[in-house]
Amino acid sequence: MASIRKRNDKWQAQVRRTGHSPRAKSFQSRADAQRWVRQTELELDRLALAYDPARLERTTVGDLLTRYRDEVTPHKRGAASETKRIEVFLREEWASLTLARIAPLAFTKHRDRRLREVKPGTVIRELGLLHAVFEVARREWDIPLTENPIANVRKPRAATGRQRRLQSNELEALLSACELGRSDWLTVGIQFAIETGMRRGEILNVRFQDVDFKLGLLTVPETKTDIPRTIPLTLAAIDLLKLRTEACTTPAERLFPTTANAFRLAWERCRRRASCLVPSVADLRFHDLRHEAVSRFFELGLSVPEVAAISGHKDPRMLFRYTHLKAVDIGTKLRALHEGTLA
Repeated sequence: MASIRKRNDKWQAQVRRTGHSPRAKSFQSRADAQRWVRQTELELDRLALAYDPARLERTTVGDLLTRYRDEVTPHKRGAASETKRIEVFLREEWASLTLARIAPLAFTKHRDRRLREVKPGTVIRELGLLHAVFEVARREWDIPLTENPIANVRKPRAATGRQRRLQSNELEALLSACELGRSDWLTVGIQFAIETGMRRGEILNVRFQDVDFKLGLLTVPETKTDIPRTIPLTLAAIDLLKLRTEACTTPAERLFPTTANAFRLAWERCRRRASCLVPSVADLRFHDLRHEAVSRFFELGLSVPEVAAISGHKDPRMLFRYTHLKAVDIGTKLRALHEGTLA
């Protein structure tokens, strides 16, 4: 159904079709409005021939989630965690709604409820996954959705990036706690993270063949950005890796032979023991060691491109989130420069 009417010295045309959102546009002349109506109706008719709108009545949101979990998720590096997240989605009431009935309001309510339970960052990731599911359905599975229902759902404001760095005696407390545990690789893992700024997953994937001890270089084949990089190693980092290579028998053997979950549990046990010595450690995350490492690189005088080459950051804005130099150290440097100028 189409309609054309004059409004505020312009001709407003509108086209309605079942299964599609109304389309409207304003023109200077009635002839242009009529021409646009004919073109729009032809376009919507072609879409109706290509797609079966009745599929929206037969398909539920849960059907899309299940197909995405089975066909798309397995090819991702974080498949395990994403699968668990989708399983939680499938238990939501809105998962049983058909695509003909689903609307942004259902996900707006989901967002508001989740914000009372978890942090904004978690909700943003959940909405991002749902958006991806609907986009794949629209673009690759020929599901006749006129728009992505998540596109109009306002995302919560992300929390300010953490500025956590190691405080006095925290590292010593962690290393002491490691000695009481059974994971002999954790002590090296903690120190190595501070020396390189590598992520936990990157550290766990380090193999004997990736290390060039002569040149002091380490190749990181699997990264968060899917772009391999080669980083220079400090003398301390080289010594730490030598401790791990003593037990290696093949070039492809990993220097930290454990799973991500086992590493996480070992870290949490270590942190609990360390918090008995230094209470502030209870707030420390393993990823904060990457923050500490990047900040130390800058304090050593490395430039932004040099630090980015080590850390793997592609966006300088993200890099600066990890860079919180100690004001006392900056003040000392400024005074030294001032005194040198006066001299």
